[in-house]
Amino acid sequence: MTVRVNLLPHREERRKAQRKHLAILAGMVSALALTIVVLIHGVIAGYIAVQDDRNNFLKRENERLDTEIAEIKKLRDEIAALLARKQVIERLQADRSQVVNLLDQLVRQTPDGVYLKTIKQTGLRVNLVGYAQSNARVSQLMRNFSASPFLEAPELIEIKASMVDKKRLSEFTMNVSLKRTQTEDAAKAAAGAKAAGK
Repeated sequence: MTVRVNLLPHREERRKAQRKHLAILAGMVSALALTIVVLIHGVIAGYIAVQDDRNNFLKRENERLDTEIAEIKKLRDEIAALLARKQVIERLQADRSQVVNLLDQLVRQTPDGVYLKTIKQTGLRVNLVGYAQSNARVSQLMRNFSASPFLEAPELIEIKASMVDKKRLSEFTMNVSLKRTQTEDAAKAAAGAKAAGK
């Protein structure tokens, strides 16, 4: 006698158990994946928040530094303006005695037989027009100007014979330069040192 066993219900139950087990496993894997995604998202969001804080801090510091740089630039401009004023005052102080020195040297260095007709000063250049009894007297005047402590670089522009009051004289045109005073030299040296220091 053969026993017939119907395995269909048993197989059906096993399939149901496997499906249930698979559904639970899929749910757990989904929950684990969702948890991992949420954790990774949280970590990345934390990194982004920290980086945003750093960026905001850097922006604030940049704004503060820009303000300080603008203040420094304003101070430098004010210092440059003050130095320019100081140099103008020093130049005026030095120029105050230049005219006196020029007239004094013209009187002292002009030899006998030389007469000055016009004197014109432009900056440190002085143009002289005058009469001399001879060319040798003009040469003596140029040597005297070269030896002067306040005058330098005499340059004869023109010399020609002319008649004045029925006398034959040499009419000359000459340029001579005023020497810079110590104050101007010191100011230029200070400006050069400042430019070299930058």
